[in-house]
Amino acid sequence: MSIRQYNLGSIVKPGFNPLGAQTSTSTSVSTIFTWGTNSSGQLGLGNITYYSSPKQVGSLNTWLTIAGGGAFTLAIQTNNTLWSWGQNSSGQLGLGNITNYSSPKQIGALTTWYKIAGGNEHAIFTKTDGTLWASGFNTSGQLGDGTTTNRSSLVQIGALITWSNIAGGGNFTMATKTDGTLWVWGQNNYGQLGTGNTTYRSSPVQIGALTTWSKVGAGFSHALAIKTDGTLWSWGRNQFGQLGLGSATYTATISSPNQVGSLTNWLSVAGGRYFTVATKTDGTLWAWGQNQYGQLGDNTTTNRSSPIQVGALTLWANSRTGAASGHVVAVKTDGTLWSWGYNPQGQLGLGNTTYYSSPKQVGALTTWGFAVTGGSFTIAA
Repeated sequence: MSIRQYNLGSIVKPGFNPLGAQTSTSTSVSTIFTWGTNSSGQLGLGNITYYSSPKQVGSLNTWLTIAGGGAFTLAIQTNNTLWSWGQNSSGQLGLGNITNYSSPKQIGALTTWYKIAGGNEHAIFTKTDGTLWASGFNTSGQLGDGTTTNRSSLVQIGALITWSNIAGGGNFTMATKTDGTLWVWGQNNYGQLGTGNTTYRSSPVQIGALTTWSKVGAGFSHALAIKTDGTLWSWGRNQFGQLGLGSATYTATISSPNQVGSLTNWLSVAGGRYFTVATKTDGTLWAWGQNQYGQLGDNTTTNRSSPIQVGALTLWANSRTGAASGHVVAVKTDGTLWSWGYNPQGQLGLGNTTYYSSPKQVGALTTWGFAVTGGSFTIAA
């Protein structure tokens, strides 16, 4: 199974043209399943009941892209319409109000949406024309519109049409442009913007001058990025070793990108609340940082300040966690779905609330294509 990955805040199934044109390939359509915490309706099931096993969202099989925020969900259908549901206290659903919704609601009527990413209480979007948009909580400038005003309707960030990959952290945002430059904005108390200081930014600011940035991932207060040469870089908060630099200091503020080891075969990376997961081109899976709930998947609860391999398999297609999350979901190349870590609301999908410190298979299906986490819930298709 080939999983095409474009950004760290959402997963796009095969059959979606990276130039922005949707293909007619049948593998581009999917049903959505959700489970875990549901206090704000973030599961999209029309209620606020918690579920510890996968439940289908409606009857549609036309979902293409999904992303989880702290307690809300974003999705794009195959016709490039944009949808949201869940917590909306800061307007993060982009619906023009601050009302929570427990079922999917369409944002406007446009059919030009391309990528989505969820932060803790803010959302980031791109269109097929390369423009960048945002909604939600903005007290740290994380929307990038030059203000600190919350937005309940989508606001365009500047006028550029060159935005590429996006990721939402706790209260900050990361994005790359088509020219390979890396841009950040929002909260910066731990140096998570990577600009060499702790100054908050309410508009996009470039990190250095390099044009070799490829993929981005955001934790709650730490940031990660992969360059075109396959090297991995990190910066920001490092209390639990989540930067993977071989050390962990509570007061540490790493405000500029530092390379994680010397390897050049990193494929994808995602940040959890205080930990990180990543895959390599050889199909192996790695994790580091806080491990209080077993979220590193190494069968311990020992924090790790350097990457440690999760098992010995070379079959991992993708792994994802959210900026407010303490659990991980991952898909193997055989289409099976696995999860581990924090589980008090059943967010692992295993039918219980037991924490697990090593990967456990979710059901027996071999048809899973992608999965992402929200704060304490999971979305998969």
